[in-house]
Amino acid sequence: MTLADIWFFLVAALLTVYVVLDGFDLGAGVLYPFVARSEGDRHVIRASIGPVWDGNEVWLITGAGALFAAFPMVYATTFSGFYLAIMLVLFGLIVRAVSLEFRHHDSDWRALWDATFFLGSLVPALLVGVALGNVVRGVPMDQQGNYIGTFWELLNPYSLLVGATGLLLIVQHGAAWIALKSEGAFHRRALRYRRATFWTFAALALATSVATVSAVPRASDNVFGRPAGWLFLAIVAGGAVLAVVQMHREGGELGSFLGSAAVIVGLAGIAAVGNFPEMIPARDTPAGTSLTVENASSGHLTLLVMLILALLFIPAVLFYTALVYRTFRGKTRAGEIDY
Repeated sequence: MTLADIWFFLVAALLTVYVVLDGFDLGAGVLYPFVARSEGDRHVIRASIGPVWDGNEVWLITGAGALFAAFPMVYATTFSGFYLAIMLVLFGLIVRAVSLEFRHHDSDWRALWDATFFLGSLVPALLVGVALGNVVRGVPMDQQGNYIGTFWELLNPYSLLVGATGLLLIVQHGAAWIALKSEGAFHRRALRYRRATFWTFAALALATSVATVSAVPRASDNVFGRPAGWLFLAIVAGGAVLAVVQMHREGGELGSFLGSAAVIVGLAGIAAVGNFPEMIPARDTPAGTSLTVENASSGHLTLLVMLILALLFIPAVLFYTALVYRTFRGKTRAGEIDY
């Protein structure tokens, strides 16, 4: 395995950690206007994610920075070809952050900030899945690796299906978080949403799997033809079983949440194994050249120095993240945290 191969899976791991951690607060934001019936319920959701949401987004910045340094051609293609979609994601994340802060200080416009918090959670959760669908399916590129399609070509049926599946994956993850952090009638309502969103996600995931085998046989062949693919399939299956068993057991909220996290890790691993060694496959362009781990990576020295720095600093970020979650563990009660 080369340094470029290591960095392919390291970037995938960094982005997966982001989806696991920021995914639940995005999902909570999407559910915010539906599951919360009172101001107390809404406060519980905001207070449960308030201490951690900005720290969770550190992993997105880390993953994007690692992609830029390790695979500059991939970074250039995605951030230029998917420019409008990426700007919408960033705009959604910014609006979401502003909504949380302004709602706390401006009681006269609470309805507006609640709506923008919902939209700022929905848009990134949906578009990240659409982007992943295009990365798996492939996009039209020229011989220099430049995207030559339009924005509307990114909204193809397969990528929209992956986007809808990703959205429900994040929403059910958010429902698991709300169930974990809430009590009483709100907790029981969150559990109902947890079960409903999980089974809706499962149905969409099945449809996406069938569509992938049909529309992107390269990816499915890679998954079924490699031991790592079977490992991640087992992680998805094990996580799903854990989530289902625990969501129907009294006091099983943490186990259900961890099962949901395992499903996300497994699906991300399947996507990575299915694409490897291609990072952005070329599609419908005979003259196009796919961006692969080898032809899109930085030089050996750059990858080596970055790997040393990553081994030094990523454990520190993990330690800090774990410390924050340990500090704010347990149930969140209305009025307990001022947010």
